[in-house]
Amino acid sequence: MSADCIFCKIIRGEIPSTMVHQDDQVVVFKDIHPIAPVHLLIVPRLHVASLAECAETERDLLGHLLLLAPKLAAAQGLKGFRTMINTGREGGQEVFHLHVHVFGGGDTLPRT
Repeated sequence: MSADCIFCKIIRGEIPSTMVHQDDQVVVFKDIHPIAPVHLLIVPRLHVASLAECAETERDLLGHLLLLAPKLAAAQGLKGFRTMINTGREGGQEVFHLHVHVFGGGDTLPRT
């Protein structure tokens, strides 16, 4: 864990969040600036700065993140959803702790 990382502080319970799931590998909470009616963040307990920093040792963790996403979406009542991993400053990453966005609901998401 990183002492000054906001997600590490949430994981340690130092900053409040609206937690929707947690297990031994991840915590999942609602985004404080949602872009859709449902907007969750899946955050590994292990501090890894970004997807670009992952190595073979994170293979199982990455699989867990992605396999958890549809379960969380279904639990939130979503029939379809979008996932997003921003990587690096130029990729739109603002918090440098790997995380997966899961969002959906309504018809406000742009088509790609």
